[in-house]
Amino acid sequence: SSFRKAILPIGAAIGGMVVPAAIYLIFNFNAATEHGWGIPMATDIAFAIGVLSFFGDRVPVGLKVFLVALAIVDDLGAVLVIAIFYTSAISYMDLLHAILFFLVLVGGNYLGIRKAWFYALIGIGGVWLAFFFSGVHPTIAGILTAFTIPGKVKIKEEDYLKNLQKLHLQFLEATPIKGNFISEKQLSILEEIKQKSDDAETPLQKIEHHLAPIVGFFILPLFALVNTGIHIHGNLVEILSHPISLGIGFGLLVGKFTGILGVSWLLVKFKLAELQEGISWRHLSGVAMIAGIGFTMSLFITELAFQKEEYTFIAKLSILFASVLAGVIGAIILRLYGRTESTTKPAMNN
Repeated sequence: SSFRKAILPIGAAIGGMVVPAAIYLIFNFNAATEHGWGIPMATDIAFAIGVLSFFGDRVPVGLKVFLVALAIVDDLGAVLVIAIFYTSAISYMDLLHAILFFLVLVGGNYLGIRKAWFYALIGIGGVWLAFFFSGVHPTIAGILTAFTIPGKVKIKEEDYLKNLQKLHLQFLEATPIKGNFISEKQLSILEEIKQKSDDAETPLQKIEHHLAPIVGFFILPLFALVNTGIHIHGNLVEILSHPISLGIGFGLLVGKFTGILGVSWLLVKFKLAELQEGISWRHLSGVAMIAGIGFTMSLFITELAFQKEEYTFIAKLSILFASVLAGVIGAIILRLYGRTESTTKPAMNN
């Protein structure tokens, strides 16, 4: 809602991407494994929010908002990194087609087209396919398409309620007919109620609402299951001391923590941003550690970064270990803070 509120999670997310990538490069600079620098940059938004949700009301709502905003910016950054740095040969003609389809969607938004099928059909059949054939990774197509879907209501809440009340009275006054059917007048009123209700919703939220259970309960678990595929074997100490493991482990556990917390502190110190009411630096340190859960996006980037099966195996195992550790340590930090708060809370006067 304001620059000072938005700049904190945005800046923290950027710090949480740059520092882990730099740490990975320290361990793998000029090596065959150097291309994996993007792996520790990503935060798994679903797992991070899942860990934070265990605390319920014991953590302030502002902290959850901060983590969601940070993870979204982080995801956007990861997708841009994939599109720019983990892309094969580019077909500029197909890329031009993608831009043209994108402009059609922008035009549809400008002209007031609010039908979900319009954005789904051109977004998938046009933008996504064109990006797919262009060589640029099509994950960016989803974000571009989402930007074009209308995010504003067509009718204000107070106007909607007035119309609903008026139509409700008209329906009651309409003469019913005998039998199982309703009268033409009643049918006309119900259709108008549907239209007004449709105008009171934003197409963007409507699509998100319908996609949420499909993504949460089917796509995301399937994605994680397929992309993990870890068969643990060999000397674990040797594997986890490999430059790939050290880069990913320190990147997710140390890089994320110091990047997020460090940039946040600098922004607040120079009065460019401010902590929301109820959020302390202890809260922020717990969230900074939880953001080290890189699971699904990190696994995805691993598949793009390495062709050698050995490197992929080491990276996946490191992601798994580091993500579990980040979640556990972050949860402990937040839990200890809750205990401190409860023990130091002053007693209420009678």
